[in-house]
Amino acid sequence: MGRPLRDFVAHGIYFVTARCFQRRLLLRPSKETEEVLGGVLARAARLYGVELFAFNFASNHMHLVVRAPRGNLPRFMQYLMTNISKKIGALVGWRGAFWERRYSAAPILDDAALLERVGYVLAHGVKEGLVRHCCDWPGLSSLEMMLDGQPRTFQWFNWTRRSSGNRHGETRAQLDPRWAEPEELRLATLPSPALQTPESLRRFFHRAVEAIEEEGSRQHKKVLGVEGVLRQWPQRRPPPPKQRKPRPPCHATVAALREGYLQRYRDFAVVFHEASRRWRSGDPAASFPDTAIKPFVWPLSEPPRLAA
Repeated sequence: MGRPLRDFVAHGIYFVTARCFQRRLLLRPSKETEEVLGGVLARAARLYGVELFAFNFASNHMHLVVRAPRGNLPRFMQYLMTNISKKIGALVGWRGAFWERRYSAAPILDDAALLERVGYVLAHGVKEGLVRHCCDWPGLSSLEMMLDGQPRTFQWFNWTRRSSGNRHGETRAQLDPRWAEPEELRLATLPSPALQTPESLRRFFHRAVEAIEEEGSRQHKKVLGVEGVLRQWPQRRPPPPKQRKPRPPCHATVAALREGYLQRYRDFAVVFHEASRRWRSGDPAASFPDTAIKPFVWPLSEPPRLAA
């Protein structure tokens, strides 16, 4: 099956997933990894005006629930994934491809689906049998910010400043505080009519955590534990899952919304492919849908002629 076409709308909320190369544990939690990830995420969200509703960084993948009001989700993700691959890759001594494939971004179409996706993000670590309680997960997560409603400050390590003036090949630490700049990470308020007050939000999060931990205790009698998670080697390649489920094209609890989205996507694909065919054949007047990303085409040029 081919990759789905990118069709992002500015007002849409998306469930974003990106997985490390070969499912390796390159994002394995540590104090240094959390600081780098928090700084990169905070800076990316500020630069591109992205609203973060929930996030969780597992050992080999990340989940985000986001909205990009400027319609620039691809640029935000490019900045985020590029900086993570460079800085975390250097931190764990990994060279080469960092991400398994391009990220997926499935639209969330209704309020109930939004709350379900937030609960899915919070459940990481417990549903896999890694830790017993949601708050025990040692990696970067939005849970603490959800419960206390306060932003967090991380350090963005500015490698441009680190590299400037380094004429003598001086070895400079990746996380040297001389190159650190503070970045504040904030969560946007969930756009749910029933959760518009801090009290209602906290009640929802507490109930969600209780349900997740109760289900986790039924599914997993033993857990790896925090110390076990932290002892894992970041470059280890875990065995493939026994069963892989296809990623859904969207998240919706109402069948009519799901069918409506799929029909709009099919209509979008027809227009896109026709415009793409004309565009690639050299027609600059090809008309793409407003939310489409035009395919790259190498400029045409005549080969140089040899002198007689």
